[in-house]
Amino acid sequence: MAPPDRRGRVAAAARAGSRRRLPMRLLLPVLVLVAMMAMLMLRGYVHSEILADHRIRPEASSDHVPEKILDGGPVIDSRSGRTTSLRVPDHRLVLTFDDGPDPTWTPKVLDVLKKHHAHAVFFVTGTMASRYPDLVQRMVDEGHEVGLHTFNHPDLSYQSKSRIDWELSQNQLALAGAAGIRTSLFRPPYSSFADAMDDKSWPVTEYIGSRGYLTVVNDTDSEDWKKPGVDTIIRNATPKGGKGAIVLMHDSGGDRHQTVQALDRFLPQLQSQGYEFENLTDALGAPSAHTPVTGLDLWKGRTWTFLVQASDGITDVLVVGLAVIGGLVISRFVLMLLLSALHARKVRHRDFRWGPSPVTEPVSVLVPAYNEAKCIENTVRSLMASEHPIEVIVIDDGSSDGTARIVEAMGLPNVRVIRQLNAGKPAALNRGVANARYDLIVMMDGDTVFEPATVRELVQPFADPKVGAVAGNAKVGNRSSLIGAWQHIEYVMGFNLDRRMYDVLRCMPTIPGAVGAFRRSALERVGGMSDDTLAEDTDITMAIHRDGWKVVYAEKARAWTEAPESVQQLWSQRYRWSYGTMQAIWKHRKAVVERGPSGRFGRVGLPFVSLFMVLAPLLAPLIDVFLLYGVVFGPTQKTIVAWLGVLAVQVVCAAYAFRLDREPMVHLLSLPLQQIFYRQIMYVVLLQSWITALTGGRLRWQKLRRTGVVEAPGGPVPHQRTGDGGDRRPVA
Repeated sequence: MAPPDRRGRVAAAARAGSRRRLPMRLLLPVLVLVAMMAMLMLRGYVHSEILADHRIRPEASSDHVPEKILDGGPVIDSRSGRTTSLRVPDHRLVLTFDDGPDPTWTPKVLDVLKKHHAHAVFFVTGTMASRYPDLVQRMVDEGHEVGLHTFNHPDLSYQSKSRIDWELSQNQLALAGAAGIRTSLFRPPYSSFADAMDDKSWPVTEYIGSRGYLTVVNDTDSEDWKKPGVDTIIRNATPKGGKGAIVLMHDSGGDRHQTVQALDRFLPQLQSQGYEFENLTDALGAPSAHTPVTGLDLWKGRTWTFLVQASDGITDVLVVGLAVIGGLVISRFVLMLLLSALHARKVRHRDFRWGPSPVTEPVSVLVPAYNEAKCIENTVRSLMASEHPIEVIVIDDGSSDGTARIVEAMGLPNVRVIRQLNAGKPAALNRGVANARYDLIVMMDGDTVFEPATVRELVQPFADPKVGAVAGNAKVGNRSSLIGAWQHIEYVMGFNLDRRMYDVLRCMPTIPGAVGAFRRSALERVGGMSDDTLAEDTDITMAIHRDGWKVVYAEKARAWTEAPESVQQLWSQRYRWSYGTMQAIWKHRKAVVERGPSGRFGRVGLPFVSLFMVLAPLLAPLIDVFLLYGVVFGPTQKTIVAWLGVLAVQVVCAAYAFRLDREPMVHLLSLPLQQIFYRQIMYVVLLQSWITALTGGRLRWQKLRRTGVVEAPGGPVPHQRTGDGGDRRPVA
């Protein structure tokens, strides 16, 4: 048995290791993002956006090229130290097609060849063979030969030997995956006739020969890539005096309809003159260029082509997702700007009234509190300065830090404390409603402070008898830190501007727990607050909508709440909000097919909430993934301009929202950083919420750590403590 001190060290090391382990809620989203980026980069590599080299070397001298190569045929054999060249015998033509396979033109070329019982050699690039393996397999099945044309089509005279080996091996890997073969034929990109070989390209040809390849150029160029017309292509491709030839054509790289039309006339025309269209090795009387691939090499090739197909498919989905998120973002911004302007014009008109007379009846203010010792005094004192007659009911939900004792020790009039065993926020609110004296109920959080006019402004919409609930204007009080400033932008722009839009559309999804008001009759008709979800405020709001009540937004009913001050706390809060919102959407899903007010909310409100609060934030990281890819691999300038365009739209919306809320614009300086980093936090939260929902997990209520620093600007709460040195100790 190990000594006690050693066992202790081992246990401590184990605990340290477990602490260093990345939490699953972070690991899984990170893995998803890495996988997305990997698939995007693989697609970029296969589409010649990454590691591609498009330089073309100008002509050089040919002093070091053997004369027998310059004066020889189009087939160059430099294998095993030999330097020879070969020509195709008379009345034999070897048609060669470069740069394919192409999904549009290669099948048409193959159809024409099959129609006229002709064979050809297809010099394929690895990028195209990887993307369209079925076409390579068809070439082989129909008796054609396949040769290498490198993977990314670079000018090899610029490349190192290791890059040349890479181009060849990757091209062979694509062939193995597509058709289960290797080939010994090779054609260099940008090649021409043998007499065009120079001192830069010849060393490459020698090296490639040392790797076991037969280099094939051409001696008859159809020049079909110029699209000179069908007759010209046929004339260029026809050899003189019955001689044999290797004819250069293309089945990819652009519109090849002239090539296909010319081929359909060219083949029967020359066949009638006694020409045979054969594979290169058949024309030379040599063994087949193809070698079957088996075993591990075959599986490597198949794995490669599978990954390429997957990357194309996944990237296509990501592009669709990017289009969706782009459409959602722009649509949301346009709607918010238009409808919030309409809302502001309506409620700020000098003749606007909620009803025939202002609401003056007393109000019950419910403050559910669980371990809010640091905040509760500020909260209650802010209520005591209310300009509207109120009673305050603090429901202590089993606090262990003396929250109830702090309120009782204040000895304030019209303030009652109700104690209960810990049962959760919905139970505490229902207990408060049961003990409230008045028919208008205001609910707030224990970490929130009201301005003197907040309650009065919050209850004025009840002058309209159709109004069942009112959402107030929740604002971030602790906005001095960067993460606080980000949340401040989110509250002003994302929440309150949204609420103006939802008010006009009559589908307000959430009465904020920090500042909301309800008719007692509306609460009673829907069964009160429910603990079916973790977002009881969203749940009750949706229920009230479905019961036929109007839910509106009171912009002047400002409440100052304490936002999370760390990423961990922010994650905990938003995880609960996101998961609870999903639960509420699922709970009220039947509203989509119901009639009346419930059906209207189900067919308007639920889709809006699902799109803008669940789907859009989940897809938002795609903007950053494509931004990063575009900046690194191009087109850099267009990518940056596009991102700045989206950011400009967001700045306009944010500035308008700040103007409506009469907030200083200085916090918008952090908006670009918020759009880059804050979005990733929300992505992690939403992805983890989806995983929890899909796996049937249960999320527990998560209590945030409070500091008690929030006070209403200009309000009556004294500056009695700060975030670091003046925290009140919990009452025993």
